Amino acid sequence: MQITLETKPYATLEADALVTYVFEESDPLQGHLLEMDQSANGLLRKLVQSGELTGKTLESTLLHVPAGLKAGRLLLLGAGKREQFSGATLRKIVGAAIRSLKAKGVKKIAFLVGEKEANDAAAQAIAEAVTTANFETDKYKTDKKTDKQIESLAIAGYPDSMRASADAAISRGRTIGEAQNFTRDLVNEPSNKLTPRVLGEKAEAMAREAGLAVEVLDERRIADLKMGALLSVAQGGPEPPRMIVITYVPAKANPQAPVIGLVGKAVTFDTGGISIKPADGMEKMKYDMAGGATMLGVMRAIAALKPNVKVICVVPATENMPGGTAQKPGDIQTSMSGKTIEVLNTDAEGRLILADGVTFAKQLGATALIDAATLTGAIVVALANVNVGVFGSDQAFTDKLLASAKAAGEKMWQMPIDDEYREFIKGSFADIQNIGSGKGGGAITGAMFIKEFAGDTPWIHLDIAGTAWNDDAKPWLAKGPTAVALRTLVHLLMSY
Repeated sequence: MQITLETKPYATLEADALVTYVFEESDPLQGHLLEMDQSANGLLRKLVQSGELTGKTLESTLLHVPAGLKAGRLLLLGAGKREQFSGATLRKIVGAAIRSLKAKGVKKIAFLVGEKEANDAAAQAIAEAVTTANFETDKYKTDKKTDKQIESLAIAGYPDSMRASADAAISRGRTIGEAQNFTRDLVNEPSNKLTPRVLGEKAEAMAREAGLAVEVLDERRIADLKMGALLSVAQGGPEPPRMIVITYVPAKANPQAPVIGLVGKAVTFDTGGISIKPADGMEKMKYDMAGGATMLGVMRAIAALKPNVKVICVVPATENMPGGTAQKPGDIQTSMSGKTIEVLNTDAEGRLILADGVTFAKQLGATALIDAATLTGAIVVALANVNVGVFGSDQAFTDKLLASAKAAGEKMWQMPIDDEYREFIKGSFADIQNIGSGKGGGAITGAMFIKEFAGDTPWIHLDIAGTAWNDDAKPWLAKGPTAVALRTLVHLLMSY
């Protein structure tokens, strides 16, 4: 899809539809909207007076053949209260417009930004939103929606003096949006199409195309490195595990910046193992590799955006199957770090593979760590599908990530990891156990388990179990994978 900046007057733009937004205030008709109302002989004022046009968030009003405009349609979307307007609001508005209009067969859209909102951040947000909203999850359907794709979007409302910076912002937004779609496509793959080996092949192909250093460790190398925690999860099925390592080295590294280790859980299918899950909803367990897919998407983005910080991405990939060779509750495993783990529940497997992933990232030179994982149902109980759970051992590092989340328009909430919770995972017959002692705090004990392997290294854990998958289609996003946390992590890395 073509995304361009158009500095011509909006009324002269030839498009199938012109889209803009309306604020919820005493008089919604201001600026461009007042001009449009005058050209349309007061039609918009009549809609305001009748209560049909209020500006309430995502309220939609579509006018055909609007007077005074060359565009064939005018779509007005509610933006809510002006003082609460943000990049996140703008992304939702743009995404809702794209998904609504593409369903009507519209191909060519112009999006008009208000005078007060015409800046580089808005241009980037629009490009991201357009790219992600145009994505469909119909890869395996015979009746695809290929005839209902937006072909072009022109961003209007900017002066010509801003062209250079706005064009650069659009390019950034497209890059980040395409990385999100890459992640979503991986997460949406069924497990018979995306095994750990295939994920390794796809990661390697992406890295080589992006110009990144890559190595995919097979089961023999994993065994040689004594990654017993990862191997224990993989032993229940015929599919061998993989450990994916991708490295980005900047041309000029910021000497004050840490070496960031990104570690992503990639269980390409999770049955729960011997502690098997209920059948209801198990088909969604193909998304248990969303953390790993997100980290791969981040690497794809930064290869193009080029932050001044070295990044090492480590993705342990496996299935968790209940075969005759599967590990059993009560088994004791030795991790790569040498710590022994009492496996009380084989469905708490994500933290096992992250233990070896975090240890390996440190061994490769990471001096600060961030892991992302669909780790616990407990985080869904705590935060539903609204916020990502954030756990951090270093408050300054955690604050920096939370600031990036706010700037990127992603909802994240910091959770506690007080020392008292360490007692919950103290092992009876090994150094630690892989679930808590039945006193609650499941998301916290999962995080505390991973923290054990991070040690003194500054570390952040993102529990994305409730936010990585969208059960119901949103007006601005298709049902399925969300690529949550990718924008935040890219913003964080670019901030160095």
